[in-house]
Amino acid sequence: MEGINDDDLTVTAVGATLTTTWLGRSYEYLPWIGSTNDEMKQRAAAGAPHGAVLLADYQAAGRGRLDRRWEAPPGTSLLFSALLRPSGWPAERGGWLTMLAALAVAESIETVGLPARLKWPNDVMLEQDGTWRKVCGLLLDTSLDAAGRLEWAIAGIGLNVNLPAAALPDTMTPATSLLVAGGRPIARRALLAELLARLESHYAAAAAGHSPVPEWSARLLTLGRPVRVARTGTGEPLVGMAEATDEWGHLLVRDSAGQLHTIAAGDVTLRER
Repeated sequence: MEGINDDDLTVTAVGATLTTTWLGRSYEYLPWIGSTNDEMKQRAAAGAPHGAVLLADYQAAGRGRLDRRWEAPPGTSLLFSALLRPSGWPAERGGWLTMLAALAVAESIETVGLPARLKWPNDVMLEQDGTWRKVCGLLLDTSLDAAGRLEWAIAGIGLNVNLPAAALPDTMTPATSLLVAGGRPIARRALLAELLARLESHYAAAAAGHSPVPEWSARLLTLGRPVRVARTGTGEPLVGMAEATDEWGHLLVRDSAGQLHTIAAGDVTLRER
């Protein structure tokens, strides 16, 4: 569209670029916000439509898993939340939504020439200088109805696009950006449109009953590797071999005594053999 630059994320620019049917067709851009997920929760409760997307150029109180901070300088990242209303889905399928988002992010990254993998449960990773580094984090917030089924879900996505090396956060898992990993800036608007198109496609397949687990687990660099798992709500970490995932995406880890553990939530660190 003439007069719109490749990094313009405003409503007019994004609307002209989208190829989706419903995802992002209700779209709002804000230069600044506390947290897109927190704001979208209020909008979901007020009746915002399925497929609504809220994007901010800067989040002052962005959240990752386990209430960790997620912050990036303005104009460098894709920071947005997508509202999904998976009517009738059992609560256990909530994990599928995280998988769909992870697959959409990984595939969209690969369209700019960077092979992406996943670290259980929801980090998107790029290999750089022989080390796997986090380029994107995902956060899923959900609400259940009176019958215990999913009423709505909010997929929060924070993708480091054009962060220079000096601006990368100092985190437990080493971080990177598409700029640092690929050596060139990436047009955020085109990348957003690609990501939303892929997320809509994956969601449609899941809504038709097709599990994303096989495709998602095939991208997991965690499997077949020794891991250390800091389990939520427990003191002692679990050390063992990550063997597989189950039908809901829980990680199956076998310890040195041969016992198989099912991990529903926790922090996983890859270990040397």
